[in-house]
Amino acid sequence: MLKKLSEILAELNVVSRKGAVDPDISSVEFDSRKAGKDSVFVAVKGTRTDGHKFIPSVFEAGCRAVVCEDMPEDIPDDAVCVSVPDSAEALGLLASAFYDHPSRDLKLVGVTGTNGKTTVATLLYEITGLLGEKAGLFSTVQNYIGEKEIPATHTTPDAVSLNRIMRHMADEGCTYCFMEVSSHSVHQKRIAGLEFAGGIFTNITHDHLDYHKTFKAYIEAKKGFFDSLGETAFALVNADDKNGSVMVQNTKAAVYTYSVKGMADFKGKIIENMFEGMQLSIDGKEVWTPFVGFFNAQNLLAVYGAAVLLGFEKENVLVELSRLKPVAGRFETIRSNDGITAVVDYAHTPDALKNVIETINEIRSFDNQLITVVGAGGDRDKAKRPVMAAEAVKGSTKVILTSDNPRSEEPEQIIRDMMEGISFKERIKVLSITSREEAIRTACMVANPGDIILIAGKGHETYQEIKGVRTHFDDREIVREIFAHK
Repeated sequence: MLKKLSEILAELNVVSRKGAVDPDISSVEFDSRKAGKDSVFVAVKGTRTDGHKFIPSVFEAGCRAVVCEDMPEDIPDDAVCVSVPDSAEALGLLASAFYDHPSRDLKLVGVTGTNGKTTVATLLYEITGLLGEKAGLFSTVQNYIGEKEIPATHTTPDAVSLNRIMRHMADEGCTYCFMEVSSHSVHQKRIAGLEFAGGIFTNITHDHLDYHKTFKAYIEAKKGFFDSLGETAFALVNADDKNGSVMVQNTKAAVYTYSVKGMADFKGKIIENMFEGMQLSIDGKEVWTPFVGFFNAQNLLAVYGAAVLLGFEKENVLVELSRLKPVAGRFETIRSNDGITAVVDYAHTPDALKNVIETINEIRSFDNQLITVVGAGGDRDKAKRPVMAAEAVKGSTKVILTSDNPRSEEPEQIIRDMMEGISFKERIKVLSITSREEAIRTACMVANPGDIILIAGKGHETYQEIKGVRTHFDDREIVREIFAHK
């Protein structure tokens, strides 16, 4: 694919320009190592490094087109440099223009919130397929173009990858695309230039304060997504979360609500809840689903509401809703032959952990123990560590604190940080076992028939990252291996 630079610059707010040439462009790059002949390099001021530092090196590598915020003093005679107010935003706009605005050829729906993004986006992708349409998916777990899998490296990919993959989606016949929209991606303008048919808000709780610094800034980042929606889009928000109304204060989109607790455009109620699934009432019609818990009832309502707003018939949506299966690593249950139930869940925030524990406690018999195995990620928001430990202790019979993905930190220090949230009186029911595998084995050893083991934090992940090295590690594999020998 070749385009004239002037063709893709048309939508940018150009402040100044040096150089009169109009080179052919075959790629849009923000990584200086990939920029060369026929590339346009966008110098972005990132969180770790400033792309402006690499402008001389990209010129040396043969690149003849640069977009930046700070115009360099000297450029080659056969090159062009364009300055813009915000190069991160310009990257999204350029990528969109270069790939012929793929979001305009798809009904693109973004899902944002602290918890539930993966479940809602994935289930929308799946139900759309069940309803006879081809769709694409961007999620934390996996990306899809129709049924073709593409590995996921970020919750929301960079702007160039987003547009490149969406162009493939549109070219291969996808009508819809569902995307997790992270707060980082909104703040970093990765979704700039995309045109959304709708946006969904699940909830917002304590997370990512290592990046956003304050909860207010975190809310503002999420809200920025809804602020950017157009007049023809819909904004579907969880009315059970008090911040739902905050998200849509300034949106131009048509606002709709869903709720399990009160009145809403899309109303649900849990009739029966058990480990095998739950009976729901949705808009007055009863549906059996293999999903479990209040938070999943909310997720399913979001899926139902969005599907209806996209134009699918309510009755058809309800029929297919009952056929959906839980997303990998989200309240995934594994049973032993002697009646122990393990629940593997991705819950890695205080609120997500609280929701899963409350769901288990609503179902389990008073005679059965809940043994929770939980850690916290290294090099991430440290403030949530003691809060997560406190939530685990509050709702569990026994707690084993262990490693999650320690990354560059010492796992023992992370566990000590978590212990700060537990009173000395409560520590009698807490064990600390650094090895995650050993922690899971211990939980399985002390569990009796009928007990529930919650293994929280990693869910679908198939690796553990320690000192920068990723090794294979899957909570589910370990549990199945232990249960097979019980």
